Amino acid sequence: MADPRVVLGLHRSHHERRILIHALDLGITHIDTAFSYRSFTSHKILAAVAHDLLDHLVISTKVGFFPTPHGARHSLEPELLAAALRQTNEDLGRPPDLVFLHNPERSLHTDPAQAREQLREACVLMEEETRKGVCRSWGIASWNPTALPGLLDAAVPQPSALMIRAGLLVSIHVLDASAEIASHWELRDDAVWGMSPFGGATANLPLDIADPRLFLTDDARSTCSRLQAAFQAAYHLPRVSRIAVGTNAPSHLKELVEARHHNVDLHKIQHYLNLLRRRPPITDAGAQRQAVPLPHAPTPTADQRDAREGRRSSPDRTAS
Repeated sequence: MADPRVVLGLHRSHHERRILIHALDLGITHIDTAFSYRSFTSHKILAAVAHDLLDHLVISTKVGFFPTPHGARHSLEPELLAAALRQTNEDLGRPPDLVFLHNPERSLHTDPAQAREQLREACVLMEEETRKGVCRSWGIASWNPTALPGLLDAAVPQPSALMIRAGLLVSIHVLDASAEIASHWELRDDAVWGMSPFGGATANLPLDIADPRLFLTDDARSTCSRLQAAFQAAYHLPRVSRIAVGTNAPSHLKELVEARHHNVDLHKIQHYLNLLRRRPPITDAGAQRQAVPLPHAPTPTADQRDAREGRRSSPDRTAS
């Protein structure tokens, strides 16, 4: 049975056919990539290694970064966005199901009036291309959405979907900005996506000294690994309907799918958010490491404690 709540992200993926087949076997039918991934070859690689699978997949991608002789650069210029959408269709061999405007905040460092107009023009272009059938729907994917709420008004078209960072490593500023954007556009829960629940690598989560199973209901803690608990909590930080997560390990992907069977204690999630709001302000650069209050002693390890308590540990930590 298809499960749209888990999306296979291809940012750090090797784009191997075996992981796509394994995802389909697990009921994962959504994959997420970008025009710029794999040095601007992601779409071509997908078509080459999995051309017969693409019609069985819901494909989301992103446009906003473009190749130059000096490396990738970001732009919201409508002409470049339109050209990238046409190239995406050609490379995939079909229109993508959803195209996100990729990190628009990267080009919005001008004065607010000019930035608002840049964003409006880019969103208008995305809406027009959707009407033409170049893509089936469009959205906005933002790594740092804190600048966006102040730029939204009635002149900026409403996207079909919003993708933002989710999880225990996300700062309260990003969490609140994400919620404000979703509220402004009155997006349904199923229109809000999460990404990067482990901040790019599971090693970023201090699982040896912090146990995210405290966010689960009592009945779920003994059968859930720490990594699974962190993944499940990410669906509520902020509230998202699905999460794009990358991995090259089939066993790890299976572990994340199984995490969806465990229940989160929403009162503890709210308590955690309240604690974050009471903390002194910190920079976003330091937010990933400081988002979770941690004790100092790192021993014994998480796996040692889990084994002693008869709980599951995570055999493979490679997802992002």
